[in-house]
Amino acid sequence: MPASNGRPLAGKAAIVTGAGSGIGRAIAQALSSAGAAVALLGRRPELLEETRGLLDASARALVVPLDVADRPMVDESIARVAAELGAIDIVVNNAGTNTPRRSLADIDPADWDAVIEVNLTGAYNVTRASLEALRRSGDGLVINVGSTAAVYASRIPGIAYTASKHAITGFTAALRQEERAHGIRATALHPGEVDTPILEKRPEPVSAERRRVILRPEDVAAAVLFIALLPGRACVPEMVIEPTA
Repeated sequence: MPASNGRPLAGKAAIVTGAGSGIGRAIAQALSSAGAAVALLGRRPELLEETRGLLDASARALVVPLDVADRPMVDESIARVAAELGAIDIVVNNAGTNTPRRSLADIDPADWDAVIEVNLTGAYNVTRASLEALRRSGDGLVINVGSTAAVYASRIPGIAYTASKHAITGFTAALRQEERAHGIRATALHPGEVDTPILEKRPEPVSAERRRVILRPEDVAAAVLFIALLPGRACVPEMVIEPTA
């Protein structure tokens, strides 16, 4: 991809969900630094404003408070993004949640519903609302942030989270097949343990020693940027990134 003053994504417009902290914040920073205009989506406007404050002063960024599980709100907000940025070329579905009680025996049905609504249906809502703009781009890209819970079984993430991330893999594969004729690529990116606020919802605390050796949000952001910088002829169906320890 030709660079523009060292900003290879100049002229591109990106959406990042869950942009108020952790992985989403790091992804927004990486895409913005590469020149993309970025729409910062998330539930807490004050955190989105913090993210915007971390971007370069000349960066183009929109703060869009929303709940990805609220379909009418998503439809309205994505229409606003497309109108204000003039395009949507990249969608990063990163918003995610989990619950402290995670086993089938312990999880409350309402918590199951909440995890599926955010982690899976939220990605559907945002992608569906962005689809026409992605098609118009001619070089659209959807990156769905999954988890290694979609790759191998573990008791730590729990049954709802694991189910939602397995489903994200299927959703991404189907999207890629359905929309390749419109130039849309889709990647399921599966990080292992990352030092983010979601660790606070673990049933057992994560030690400071463990936090020091697991992935950082910027590691995942670097993977997103790598995928986003590939030419339209190249697609990464899935990528797994794990801590070495």
